[in-house]
Amino acid sequence: MSTHYDTDVLVIGTGPAGSTLGLALVSYGIGVQLFTQFNWLANSPRAHITNQRAMEVLRDLGIEEQVKAIATPWQQMGESLLTTSLVGEEIARMSCWGTGDERHGDYIKGSPCPFVDLIQPKMEALLVKNAAERGAIYNFNTEYLSHTQDEHGVTATFLNRVTQTEFSLRAKYLIGMDGARSKIVEELKLPLEGVMARAGTVYVTFKADLSKYVAHRPAILQWIVNPEASFGDLGMGLLRAIQPWNEWIMGWGFDISKGEPQVTEAQVRARLNTFVGEEVQQVEIEKVSYWYVNQTWATQYSVGRVFCGGDAVHRHPPSSGLGSNTCMQDAFNLGWKLAYVLKGWAKPALLDSYSDERAPVGKQIVARANQSRFDYKHLKAVFGFDQGVQTQAEMLQRIFAETPEAAEIREKLYQALAIKHYEFNAQGVELNQRYLSNAVLAETDKEIFVQDPQLYLQATTRPGAKLPHTWLIDAQGYKHSTLDIVGKGRFTLLTGLSGAAWKAAAARLKLDYLDVIQIGSREHRDVYATWQQKSEIADAGAVLVRPDGYVAWRMQDTPEQGFDHLACLTQVFGEIQLNL
Repeated sequence: MSTHYDTDVLVIGTGPAGSTLGLALVSYGIGVQLFTQFNWLANSPRAHITNQRAMEVLRDLGIEEQVKAIATPWQQMGESLLTTSLVGEEIARMSCWGTGDERHGDYIKGSPCPFVDLIQPKMEALLVKNAAERGAIYNFNTEYLSHTQDEHGVTATFLNRVTQTEFSLRAKYLIGMDGARSKIVEELKLPLEGVMARAGTVYVTFKADLSKYVAHRPAILQWIVNPEASFGDLGMGLLRAIQPWNEWIMGWGFDISKGEPQVTEAQVRARLNTFVGEEVQQVEIEKVSYWYVNQTWATQYSVGRVFCGGDAVHRHPPSSGLGSNTCMQDAFNLGWKLAYVLKGWAKPALLDSYSDERAPVGKQIVARANQSRFDYKHLKAVFGFDQGVQTQAEMLQRIFAETPEAAEIREKLYQALAIKHYEFNAQGVELNQRYLSNAVLAETDKEIFVQDPQLYLQATTRPGAKLPHTWLIDAQGYKHSTLDIVGKGRFTLLTGLSGAAWKAAAARLKLDYLDVIQIGSREHRDVYATWQQKSEIADAGAVLVRPDGYVAWRMQDTPEQGFDHLACLTQVFGEIQLNL
């Protein structure tokens, strides 16, 4: 078997998953080459919502501020409008992504990072720029063909689509982040569950200045409720702002049993005029495309030295805005584990934790995204277009008449809007992920959620949970999140001023990848006493945080007199697959 390697890791795919992995690996000092058969990156807006957890990943990788500089900011994203048209009657508004008065405080307490709206082409370009600047090698116009693996590495074959020549490269690991039509998933025969293409949507990207209709009520999503927009499983049309307020996507559903509709430019313009409510004079139609709603997930993410992630292993609609966010988190989870194994800091068995941790998350978000689409049935029932309502006027009368019957319909409207919080204000779905694997020393008692775990974050230092965010103050008085003092490719042992014995024991271990921080020290003052409230540990206890910000182990209580801190840490590190 050849022990020659052209690089450490080969990554197929340069989207949010592949390029986040490339950025993470090169930041950790690992050699990586990335490949795409295309000339450049994403050619359509696709994903756009970037949630708090994905922003935490980008923060740890050092590019959060670059993202915020080019993204639509949180305050302009906030409300989704339900209107008969942009100039027509407004039926309802939904405060989304934690911008409403009722939820904004929850989101601020949960993370130092905001939501932003950044379309996929811009996000990918930023990831590629930073990864390449740090040393990752990108190969465009290069098609992945096949691979073979052995106990020492993987040999992959490629086609240079410019010269039409084939070549091979060898690496220690191969990663397939090659999208929903993943060739590598197919080659590995990874088990897939669910269904593909259960519904269809037309998307039209266009440019038009619609600011006079929307700037006074900024919203990334404008839902259009009228007979011309009532097709498909959502029962509404959509105007989505790509670049407020001049670049847009217009979307509506179609019946997949009748095949793809052949939409003409005249039909697009007519529908846009209907959605706006009056004729739009200056319109530049860029592209008409068709996409399908998938509900498919892999139950295993790897075979041997080949791993998959991103849309290759979880395929779902954009509802709930979970797509690219989950892709980036897959990469962040896998990146540090590959780095630790390649550096000899961890046992190869650590890599088993990737599937164990991320496959349940993939299944969860596929279910959530599809359920969010199913839940539009409650709004459809309110509008009544599939119950005999023929016109916009009839629909408005049905809802807003001064009658007991209309009052019942309005009550159903309010209930339907409350259900949509599970799509648009589901901080728990985004931040409550819990890991169970050989990289976590789980506690035996079952966690009890005091609020709805899909809607509300439950901050905890339980092993398998994300480290809680709170603010600490350094010696100069500057604020730093607890998330800022962990990560960056390293393990961190957090303790209090009474935990000096943990620091002494860690020093004796002499681990290149471990930092120890005493919260309460001059550089990390808990001046708000919020760490004391959220940490769930005694001052002499300890929390071990992984490089991805997740808790691997904790000791909540003060150790008894004579407790052997060194023996404890030695056992902990061994059990979570690390080498000493």
